[in-house]
Amino acid sequence: MSDKTRLPVGYEAIRDKGWIMAHRFLLLRRTSQFFFLSLFLLGPWFGIWWVQGNLSGSLTFGILPLTDPFILLQGMAAGHWPEMTAILGALIVGVAYALIGGRVYCSWVCPINPVTDMAHWLHAKVGMPKGWQPKRGTKYFMLAMVLGVSALSGTIAWEVINPISMLHRGLIFGMGFAWAFVLGVFVFDFALARRGWCGHICPVGAFYGLLGAKSLLRVTAQKRAACDDCMDCFDVCPENQVITPALRGKDADTPLILSPDCTNCGRCIDVCSVDVFNFTHRFDDTPAPGRVRTRTKPAQKVDNAA
Repeated sequence: MSDKTRLPVGYEAIRDKGWIMAHRFLLLRRTSQFFFLSLFLLGPWFGIWWVQGNLSGSLTFGILPLTDPFILLQGMAAGHWPEMTAILGALIVGVAYALIGGRVYCSWVCPINPVTDMAHWLHAKVGMPKGWQPKRGTKYFMLAMVLGVSALSGTIAWEVINPISMLHRGLIFGMGFAWAFVLGVFVFDFALARRGWCGHICPVGAFYGLLGAKSLLRVTAQKRAACDDCMDCFDVCPENQVITPALRGKDADTPLILSPDCTNCGRCIDVCSVDVFNFTHRFDDTPAPGRVRTRTKPAQKVDNAA
């Protein structure tokens, strides 16, 4: 094993770019998550009702309705025709995420993301094995099952156990049974399946991934020819299977990460010391040379005959 492979993840990026630049998107994500959560807590905690409701459905400044399209879909499956304000709110949210990338919700808004990130950090810190990994299609099965249960029960089924809503309730009403769901997600990712909840189980992430499958915002491995195989991007990416087609591609292959599983978290950009990755749009056709590999020439035979 080379000295390079023994370096901590992101070591070279911190050395070359500084700690802030090597964590800038992580810091921006935490700020964004805290900001959105705070908006919903201002009312219950301080009586400042700029936003009423939660991430499932809200009214901002008494004017702007915002509705989670997944909640709306469950309600319609349950046989409840929504009011026009709910439909309008779902259209606003749906169009926004369809344009910028559905799973941006998972990495920039969802308050459960810091919980699963902490579980992953602790999992790696104590050196636990990878553990059981559900099939990646499991989240789509969960999505279909939630809609099916909603249709059969006449309820918005996911809200009964939604850890996002449970976290919100726990922060408002204090410690209680709601926290058990949040703790369950943490334990699941820490002890059972590394990055298992968001990547393999959560139907919300599956829904937003499908919604933003053709979104404009994309990460590109534009400078992939400069990649030095440090593997840091694979270590930090919550969906590292999306990196390979773009990073390992040939000249004719697009450097864009087009998989709907990509959360646009920006961590691959943070930890890359040679700046292989960057944010762009899906129509970016800038030429990107493929991986350049140095081949050792075969040694020439020497004729020692006199």
